[in-house]
Amino acid sequence: MKKVLLTFGLLAFIAGGVAAQSTTSPAAEVKVQNPNAPTITFDSEVVDYGTIEQGADGVREFKFTNNGKEPLIISNARGSCGCTVPTWPKNPIKPGESSVIKVKYDTKRLGAINKSVTITSNAATATKVVRIKGKIIAPQTSPVKESTGAPVEK
Repeated sequence: MKKVLLTFGLLAFIAGGVAAQSTTSPAAEVKVQNPNAPTITFDSEVVDYGTIEQGADGVREFKFTNNGKEPLIISNARGSCGCTVPTWPKNPIKPGESSVIKVKYDTKRLGAINKSVTITSNAATATKVVRIKGKIIAPQTSPVKESTGAPVEK
């Protein structure tokens, strides 16, 4: 009987604590959007390497423009794995200006490419994901030269 009363008392205490919480918790606050915030607009959000040979140049570029009214600051760009290494501009991009984010993929790995790069900035959309795709094949080697059947002179 004591356990039942203790359980009901505990449940009543928890229910009272939940009911006493304010409906204006910090998580429920509405954030005001900055109408002048920079916007990052990419020419293309997917770069297709196509089919390339192993060891080929793995550097590609994502061209973008700041279409906002304030300078765009890219704070980070992170590849989805260690084989995808992005390089981004460290200086602010003024409104109306364009720049590039370079992505280097390790083309020593054979097979399909489908990787992402996550870009973090002060833009209205703070996080943007762009992708690279393609296929790495083994390099073509020249065929072995066949003998013509003529005797080799010594």
